[in-house]
This record gives sequence, C-alpha cells and structure tokens, in this order.
Amino acid sequence: MSELLLNTLFLILSVVSGGLIVLFLERKNQQQLIKLSLAFSGGFLLAIAFTHFLPELYADNSFSIGVWILMGFLVQLFLEYFSGGIEHGHIHVHGQRKIPYALLLSLSVHSFIEGIPLAGFGHESSHDHHHHESLLLGILLHQLPVAIALMTLLRQSNLSLQKSWFLLGVFGLMTPMGMFLGWIMESNGDFAYMDVLLAIVVGMFLHISTTIIFETSENHKFNLAKLTAILLGVGLSFCII
Repeated sequence: MSELLLNTLFLILSVVSGGLIVLFLERKNQQQLIKLSLAFSGGFLLAIAFTHFLPELYADNSFSIGVWILMGFLVQLFLEYFSGGIEHGHIHVHGQRKIPYALLLSLSVHSFIEGIPLAGFGHESSHDHHHHESLLLGILLHQLPVAIALMTLLRQSNLSLQKSWFLLGVFGLMTPMGMFLGWIMESNGDFAYMDVLLAIVVGMFLHISTTIIFETSENHKFNLAKLTAILLGVGLSFCII
C-alpha cells in the first residue's frame, strides 16, 4: 500500500509540474519543451515496449496476447480521434471559453487504463521490479509533456486559472485511480487479467511512441535536438534493465 501511495505522489507531481511549467515559461519555450520531452518519452516508451514488455508477454502467454496488444493500439487510435492528438503535442485552440469535454474524457480513459497494470506486479507470476520501474517511469515521462500541452490548451481557451487547475487535477487523478483499481483486482486474486491489461497498455504505448517519433520531424528531416532526445530516451531504457 505504501508503494501505491508513493507512486500516486509521483504521478500527481508530474502533472502539477506540467501545469507550473506553463505558468512560468514563455509560450515559445513551452512548445520547444513539449516537442523535446515528447521525443524523449517516445524513444523511452518504444524501447521499453520492445525490450521489456513484448518479450516477456509473449514468453508467458499464448499467441492470443498479440490480439490484446493490437487492441490497445486500436483503442489509442480511437481515443485520439476525440483528443485531437494532444498525447503527441497537437494543441488545437478555437479561442472559446469552453471546457473540452471530449478531449478530457479521452485523456482520462487513456490515463485510467495505463494506471491499472501499475498495481499488477506484486504476485508471484508478475513481472519483476525493473519492469514496474519501466512502466512507472514511462508513464511519468509521457504525462509531463501531456500535462504541459493540456494546461497550455486550457489557458489559451480563455478558461479561468482556477478552472484550468481543476481540470488538470482531474486528469492527474486518473492514473492513480486506475492503479488503485488494479490493486483491488490484485487483492481479490484477479491476476489473470493483469497481463491482458498490460498488453493493452503496451499497444497504446506503441501507437503513441511511433506517432511521436514520426511527427518529430520537420520537412521529413529529424531535427538534431529531437533525434538526440529520442536516442537519450532509448538509452535510458537500457540503464534500468
């Protein structure tokens, strides 16, 4: 339980940090930070999917696990139809004082789902501690730029600062809520579902990371800083194996 509370603190701090960055950085610097941090997290997510999770998921399960990975990929594709691609830095503002309900719902569903497997590493057949660290760090690294993008959109939509923080806070609670649902499932002995849920999350990671990497090019040529960020993200994944 103490580990869940610590993870919750880290998850909330990553979102709060994103909101504070928006308030203290100029808009031009925000966009550059979003692009570079997304490139870094995209490289990390792709690397942990291929080196950590896919080999173990296929080793411990039947061929049908691939169906759930594909399902996660398609779920993320569906969610991004409503989010407008804010998960990989797309910010569409129409200047209206209006809460983007569809976007918030899409982000919330995504965050809730990816939080569930975070609690699924405590039983005997679960993945080792390094895989737990990989999953948590991957979520944290991606939530920070998404929080920056979301807070930027909320502020540019002419919403009040109080309402912007409230909506960002709602988003920030989704992953911890998913994690606590996973803890309840694990407490009830529902271990069999954890690999399926992890496979769905890995599929979502694959969609997000590949989209980020392909969209971090300008005129079909990788900017050196972004390419470096991607490679650093990949390198970090090997440091925690």
